[in-house]
Amino acid sequence: MSTTLKLALVQSSLHWENPEANRKMFSEKINSLSEDTQMVVLPEMFSTGFTMSPQNIKESEGPKTVKWMQKMATDCGVALVGSIVFSENGKNYNRLYFVHPDGTFQQYDKKHTFTLAGEDAVYTSGNSKLIVEYEGFRLCPLICYDLRFPVWARNVEDYDALIYVANWPKPRIDAWNTLLKARAIENMAYSVGVNCIGEDALGYKYPGHSAVYDALGNQVVFSNEEGICYAVLDKEHIDFNRNKLKFLQDRDEFSLK
Repeated sequence: MSTTLKLALVQSSLHWENPEANRKMFSEKINSLSEDTQMVVLPEMFSTGFTMSPQNIKESEGPKTVKWMQKMATDCGVALVGSIVFSENGKNYNRLYFVHPDGTFQQYDKKHTFTLAGEDAVYTSGNSKLIVEYEGFRLCPLICYDLRFPVWARNVEDYDALIYVANWPKPRIDAWNTLLKARAIENMAYSVGVNCIGEDALGYKYPGHSAVYDALGNQVVFSNEEGICYAVLDKEHIDFNRNKLKFLQDRDEFSLK
């Protein structure tokens, strides 16, 4: 069982409502990764940008992008993580896929849809967390606005890392920085956040600030430029500090309605 996990955080601008162009762009980026990369994290709605008009995206594009993720994961021997617009049975979802190197996948529908942008009116909210077992690590992938809700992210499953994919805009980027660090400290886990960068078709600007914080809240990596940055998660770091400090043993018990 591995004690480390090497991540590639792909911080990129996005082609607005153009899945084909985004798949092509990310194919080139993923094919350029370091050979020892084990997991690749893409932004929220990486195939379209943060669109509130899912009707502009053909329903066939969701399954097509999932198949693309499977092919990239198997061809490159990596796990691939990111959320997309997915439509089925008359409903739209902001759905995250965690695709394993063998092509199998798990999925998570965004729990906290972003009411300020009207996401709650066009996308159906999920109601269950996802814990992924990968390379000896327990991972909890979440989406953007979920970052503001510590109860939903609370580490009751003894996961090793939170993975946030996002389209987090410039005016509130200080909240992104602060909350990513806070989620790491309070859960004694790595906190990984991958944001997009650039300006979308609606004029919203995204500054990046993709980052990784360790279980003590120390910044492992940070970027405010377009490109790929790497980080290594260390299981021994988590185990040592949890055994030494034992903060999680004092966590409150609660239930979600």
